[in-house]
Amino acid sequence: MNFSELGLSEKLVTKVTAAGLKTPTPIQDQAIPHVLNGRDLMGLAQTGTGKTAAFGLPLIDMLMGVGTKPAPKTVRGLILAPTRELAKQISDNLRIFTEKTHLKIGLVVGGVSINAQIKRLQSGTDIVVATPGRLLDLIDRRAIDLSQTGYLVLDEADQMLDLGFVHALRKIATFLPRERQTLLFSATMPKLMAEISATYLKSPVRVEVSPPGKTADKVTQSVHFVPQTGKLQLLKKLIDGHRSDLALVFVRTKHGAEKMMKNLDAAGFAAGSIHGNKSQGQRDRALAAFKEGRLKVLVATDVAARGIDIPDVRHVYNYDLPNVAENYVHRIGRTARAGKDGAAIAFCSEAEMGELRSIEKVTGQKISVAGGTAWEAPREAQAPKGGRRRGPGGGGGGKPGQSKGFRPRRSKSKGKGQRQRSAA
Repeated sequence: MNFSELGLSEKLVTKVTAAGLKTPTPIQDQAIPHVLNGRDLMGLAQTGTGKTAAFGLPLIDMLMGVGTKPAPKTVRGLILAPTRELAKQISDNLRIFTEKTHLKIGLVVGGVSINAQIKRLQSGTDIVVATPGRLLDLIDRRAIDLSQTGYLVLDEADQMLDLGFVHALRKIATFLPRERQTLLFSATMPKLMAEISATYLKSPVRVEVSPPGKTADKVTQSVHFVPQTGKLQLLKKLIDGHRSDLALVFVRTKHGAEKMMKNLDAAGFAAGSIHGNKSQGQRDRALAAFKEGRLKVLVATDVAARGIDIPDVRHVYNYDLPNVAENYVHRIGRTARAGKDGAAIAFCSEAEMGELRSIEKVTGQKISVAGGTAWEAPREAQAPKGGRRRGPGGGGGGKPGQSKGFRPRRSKSKGKGQRQRSAA
């Protein structure tokens, strides 16, 4: 199967071929014909499988056939993404296929001047790629008109739910016409997705090229059981063994990311960081330096888990295990891209055993142990008459979601690591 057999125009196929794409990926092969036929679609595929082209190419093809310019402030196709990095990645990819055509691509994200975006939107835009928050700001300022938007794409819809965008999505939907074509793409399938699907899609075709939560085949996964206080030393030791390779390190908090970056930099590693406290310009510069190899280690919060498309990333470290198990899939999807191999190394402290078990449940895989001894839960104590059991999951007074009561097999001392939370 090639792209011309999927129903795309000869002009667009020529651009696709020039961009180096010769054979459609499974998600592209299955999704593009349905989109060209006007069907709503729910696409489930792991990260790094070519989802952007799966919705971008048919959308461009259909809009290239429109012979008139969009009216002032209007948008013909809207693509929503959860993070600035992912939105920019999508718009950059689409511009490759729209170069030297009449189509106009707009990028609407926070962290940069809203006035400049308002100016660019005044003459109308064929495709806008946006994050929900900044889009609502522009709607409130009457700078953008969605009443003529015939195409809506929700990319990485599961992370938009994780980041609390569900109310923003519902509000945005009120400004869109009822008669439109809607495409929803995701790598995982959380429970709220059924509600989102019913709200936005009409009789959708479901395309699933891999089970939700499945990790990339070429990623070698391993876990080190290590106390929280020993993680940094272990990280330095492991990174020192592959200084010439690109490594991505995920942590939970913005403060933790910045502190680790400075620590690694002081230790002689070429390190940078991206997180929610960085301006968009700082984040873009760090990503560019990482992609070019001037930085070898990039420390990031989950803000980057779905916005980095750098094929040369060889190692992904889960320094802190994610609170949301599905985010593990997206984190390790930053390696083994474009057919290459990669390694995903997780660090698990005593307080994170619950997160590890959740990850293994979501992925359906037992992660191999590379070092340390697994923490284990003690036998559940007999509850007093009329009372409640205490211990893991037994309502022992800990914070909701916090792992408690785990002990290493070779030690009687309790771990002191506590989970840190941040919206990043």
